[in-house]
Amino acid sequence: MNTSSSPAFGPHLDDGRFRAAVDFLWPHEGGLVNDPVDPGGITNWGVSLRFAKSCGDLDGDGRLDLDLDGDGDVDADDIRRMTKPDAAYVYWLYWWQRYRYGELHLPIATKVLDLAVNMGAKQAHKVVQRAARAHGRTLLDDGDLGPASRSALRSLGNADILPAIRSEAAGFYRGLVAARPASSKYLGGWLNRAYA
Repeated sequence: MNTSSSPAFGPHLDDGRFRAAVDFLWPHEGGLVNDPVDPGGITNWGVSLRFAKSCGDLDGDGRLDLDLDGDGDVDADDIRRMTKPDAAYVYWLYWWQRYRYGELHLPIATKVLDLAVNMGAKQAHKVVQRAARAHGRTLLDDGDLGPASRSALRSLGNADILPAIRSEAAGFYRGLVAARPASSKYLGGWLNRAYA
């Protein structure tokens, strides 16, 4: 991802729905963090090294998308170089566009993006599917935000589904801490994010 010359870098900023979702997300993400307890490794603006290495070349420009320093690999140096605009582009390309969040009601799209950046898309989709199931929709929590999930989400009002999404997200974070007690130091921040 060459943000200085890529023609694909700017258009996402013209999408008002995406900008609103990112404005909601920013308070939950900080800058550079390199905590040995975090299994994602060094992280900047919510983009972890583990995630960055998995990205490949989704934008099709012939380069690894998150090789920000242009040296042919994705490593901690690339995470250190990541700026807020770089991270916004990652959110747009790897979540917003890839999973078509913009087709959902904006409050739901915003919440799903926020959770996907923190817990991964598949887990965020499971959280949303469980929330819809709590409202009587028959869905598997398979992490695939496919036609059945989208239809269920469209059929629910934001006032109905958002509290359920928040509750399911909080439950996920509590379960994560129970399974990995070293992560307990993150629980307060995770719960703030879940209930936002």
